[in-house]
Amino acid sequence: MTLKLYNTLTSSLETFKPLVAEQVLMYCCGITVYDYCHLGHARTCLVWDVVRRYLQWRGYQVRYVQNFTDIDDKILKRAKVEGVSMEEVSELYIKAYFEDMDRLGIQRADSYPRATHTLDGIKRLVWELEEKGYAYPSGGDVYYAVRKFSEYGKLSKRKLEDLQAGASGRVDASDSEAQKKADPLDFALWKAAKEGEPAWESRWGLGRPGWHIECSAMVREELGETIDIHVGGSDLIFPHHENEIAQSEAVTGKPLSSYWLHNGMVKVDGEKMSKSLGNFITIRQLLEKYDPMAVRLFILQAHYRKPIDFTDEALDGTSKGWQTLTEGLLFGYQYGSNLDWSIDTVVVNNKYKEQFIELINDDFNFTGGLAVIFELAKLLRKESNIIIHQGQSETDPQQLEQQWKTLLELTGVLGLFIDPNQAQPILTLDEISELEIEGLIQERLAARKAKNYAEGDRIRDLLKSKGVSLIDQSGGVTKWHRD
Repeated sequence: MTLKLYNTLTSSLETFKPLVAEQVLMYCCGITVYDYCHLGHARTCLVWDVVRRYLQWRGYQVRYVQNFTDIDDKILKRAKVEGVSMEEVSELYIKAYFEDMDRLGIQRADSYPRATHTLDGIKRLVWELEEKGYAYPSGGDVYYAVRKFSEYGKLSKRKLEDLQAGASGRVDASDSEAQKKADPLDFALWKAAKEGEPAWESRWGLGRPGWHIECSAMVREELGETIDIHVGGSDLIFPHHENEIAQSEAVTGKPLSSYWLHNGMVKVDGEKMSKSLGNFITIRQLLEKYDPMAVRLFILQAHYRKPIDFTDEALDGTSKGWQTLTEGLLFGYQYGSNLDWSIDTVVVNNKYKEQFIELINDDFNFTGGLAVIFELAKLLRKESNIIIHQGQSETDPQQLEQQWKTLLELTGVLGLFIDPNQAQPILTLDEISELEIEGLIQERLAARKAKNYAEGDRIRDLLKSKGVSLIDQSGGVTKWHRD
């Protein structure tokens, strides 16, 4: 069962072969920290969290790095509006990021580099690009000469002539940055200091880095010159990831990443999410209404490369699906001790695990993996109902144990968890709740009304075995008491 990934770079499904056997170097373009995280961030961070979990489950040692962009025009604008420093804005929203992602069950990355912590590496990379003829200074700025890199456009499949036509229509004679460029296609690697903005010393004068160069420098510093998997939202393919490739590969002469993976975009009620449309939803707003695990489940129900549409109806439906999984996951905590299960029993390879792996190995098809999980959950929920109504299951206890522990393992791979300490048991073999007693009495009355006296007697005997005696009274009323 070979893992195959859809590589944006080649537009094809490829067999995954890491640079070093059983090791994976993985980088995710992270958050620009100027506001609370929204639904798009939730999807991006969750999808790659599950990819990482799956790779680790399959035996790979994964080093996962996700950056924070803490130098950006949006951060500076927010700082100016709020009358605080750029650092204060960044720290506030980095803290909020961890709060939100922790609630969604997203594992911490191995490292969270920041642009402000990578300035030496950024300046070194800009200098190397200048030395190799791929960059040029102009009025305190430094620009990347796009036409110097012959493979520019290979990730996004864009042609220079098409980009030139688009760029020429956007050139404004009053735009000072445009006037500094030798070519409209060129982009900034280093920006000259502006009044009132943070700036750092460099060989080109006071200034700050451009956005694209930050990730190239952070990848190199944290993971090396070539990594296995580079991921992010599909909106980053151009220009951000295209520019990363141009910057890094022009200096090293090596591929920046073997595989480029991108998740699809997020819509809200069929519309692109934006503040102007009034449908901008933060993660914390979403979690006021929905269980974090239901949100995880919702995101995983669509293939990671496809768009996803957040609607209340869809999330309400997923919440019901999560309840089904919860009931299956509770099974072992409710009945395991009565079925003489062993805590130390290891989950053997079985048809469910094999099918789960086969499906997900096809370009991280977590949607298919969920189908296997739901099949297990429904089987266990059915067994729970049988135990409630008949007092015991006819299925071999060891088979049930393997099914439940497989469910527990596979949901864990997807980061779907329940807290057994907070779960309220529905029923054990020697306990029955008042609600369940009343329900069985109603079933018995319906059976007797239909003259199915054998079923009525079976329910009476079941309740008797649970220590509950029935007293039939006139008028079709049945009272009960515990023995």
